[in-house]
Amino acid sequence: MSFDGAETEAEAEGAASGSVVDAGDESGASAVPAGVRVPDGSAVVQYAWHDAWVVVASGSYDMHSITPLAEAMGVAAAKHEKVVVDASGIAFADSTLLNLLIHTHLATDLRVAAPTPQLRRVLELTGVDAVLKVHGTVEDAAAR
Repeated sequence: MSFDGAETEAEAEGAASGSVVDAGDESGASAVPAGVRVPDGSAVVQYAWHDAWVVVASGSYDMHSITPLAEAMGVAAAKHEKVVVDASGIAFADSTLLNLLIHTHLATDLRVAAPTPQLRRVLELTGVDAVLKVHGTVEDAAAR
């Protein structure tokens, strides 16, 4: 719920995808705004940031765990011109995540923010970093 008790667009989308969602704020203090709860394990949180829609991916992603993130990214790509995936909480990623990122990139203006060293290495080894827009922070990704 938003601070005034009304359901936000983020919560409506999150309810549809089964993910944990909060609209957050625009303070810029951290990658995930204050008030957004990121649960343990693989999780997806979504919120609006400037003129972008941010999807926070947390945990490990492979063919067995990708569904909540894939659903969230699909909805985000269909509804928003600019989508930022906050990859700072990704512990493990294989080709399943790379495939999702490439397909989302084809559907919308996708930016990957703050990839972990493991994800950055996978992006570099596969050459996907040359295709996707990779940024150091969510702030940079959303602003450009």
